[in-house]
Amino acid sequence: MRHLPPNQEDANLLVGLDTSDDAGVYRLNEEQAIVQTVDFFTPVVDDPYSFGQIAAANALSDIYAMGAKPLTVLNLVSFPISKLDMGVLADILRGGSDKIKEAGALLIGGHSIDDPEPKYGLAVTGIVHPHQVLSNATARPGDVLILTKPLGVGIITTGIKRGLISLEAEAEVVRVMATLNKGAAEAALEIGVNALTDVTGFGLLGHLHEMMQASKVKAHVDSQAVPVLESVWEAIEQKAVPGGTMANRRYLEDKVEFAAGVAEPVRLVLADAVTSGGLLIAVSEEKAPALIEVLRQKGTPAAARIGQVVEGEVGKIEVS
Repeated sequence: MRHLPPNQEDANLLVGLDTSDDAGVYRLNEEQAIVQTVDFFTPVVDDPYSFGQIAAANALSDIYAMGAKPLTVLNLVSFPISKLDMGVLADILRGGSDKIKEAGALLIGGHSIDDPEPKYGLAVTGIVHPHQVLSNATARPGDVLILTKPLGVGIITTGIKRGLISLEAEAEVVRVMATLNKGAAEAALEIGVNALTDVTGFGLLGHLHEMMQASKVKAHVDSQAVPVLESVWEAIEQKAVPGGTMANRRYLEDKVEFAAGVAEPVRLVLADAVTSGGLLIAVSEEKAPALIEVLRQKGTPAAARIGQVVEGEVGKIEVS
């Protein structure tokens, strides 16, 4: 991304490339701004319908992370026509379509290519009031950090590919990944939060670092307060750690200070490369209890207070 030219000056561009935010935001008028994002990837589970749901939920999440409402969706499809039954593609698209309907958005088209490896995702356009855009660049010292889904997804899905995960644990991780962040975003808007992002490929610590960097603040994280899928520990014992998680761990070496008592498996989980993770919310101390209560009412997979924003070295994270 650093090789791209800087954004052209335009007063209507509210969010661009500068802060590594979740989506771009462009103001149409005093009452409306459009929010745009795109995401697609290879299968993380074997069941085509579940893969379609997960990929759709993952792409829609970027719209929710900006405090916006998804409006229209385009399918993005790569599929090996000569190698896999077209019924597999139909199931993937059906899973995506059902999740798009659940989000209240409209599927209006898409594009497909013949490709050796299947891939699926969405380009999504949403809408938001220009004064109600939520960003990763507006966390404030004193804010509480709240996470709405448990971690461990990347490690567990790697374990699934290697046949190491029980059917019960697989069903649980699929349920978590396929859950829309709609309810979490609605709770954030209802209570009024300061900053928002979603946790995906860079892991919790990677996306938290981006938030702290963009907001010019520092964070403390209580590792014992972070929600984690229980089956992740066995997967780590069996070396089911994806390359993306290891890359995140290396990248964060000089950005995160771990207390001596934080074990290596915990450090890996905090850096785990997530698919369709939860929202990471920065909210004022006085509003945090109300936000947690509304998140629970909306049935989010987690509603955990995991740390706090503080003044200090910009972008730095301390993990106790």
